[in-house]
Amino acid sequence: MKHFLATAVLTGLFVVTACQNQTKTTVPMNENTNGFSAVQFRIARPTNNLKAVVTFYKEALGLKELGSFSGHDGYDGVMLGLPGEQYHLEFTQHNSQTALPEPTRENLLVFYFDSPEKYHQAVQRMTDSGITPVAPENPYWNGKSETYEDPDKWRVVLFNGIYKP
Repeated sequence: MKHFLATAVLTGLFVVTACQNQTKTTVPMNENTNGFSAVQFRIARPTNNLKAVVTFYKEALGLKELGSFSGHDGYDGVMLGLPGEQYHLEFTQHNSQTALPEPTRENLLVFYFDSPEKYHQAVQRMTDSGITPVAPENPYWNGKSETYEDPDKWRVVLFNGIYKP
């Protein structure tokens, strides 16, 4: 089960972070070309620091709490995301505090902004929350983004620009 969770988390994070600004696509992002017709996706990640992780993503980053649960077969969890979007993050914690996979410095959750002002506001929000940027592993992100680590050392990138496939 632990390997399944780790694989699911890493696969989910890959899906979110695989689309870098220089990615080229030949079909629109919303066009269904392979018969896969899901209408929503969630990236779920276990943590042993649920309260601190939720504080980071809600208070410092500014995501909204979309739902939560507690005491469900030994699990507590919180879903966070951008209101109105069909994708979100779920953080779960088991009451037994088990060993979890270690993230690499290339496990990234990347957020794009539609104006420099919104990017700078997000960076200022992180600064105001006492969160200090870390050096990115990949030099691609230098000079065009800020990289941060959440309480579990998973990385979040605030990209100063709009994703253009």
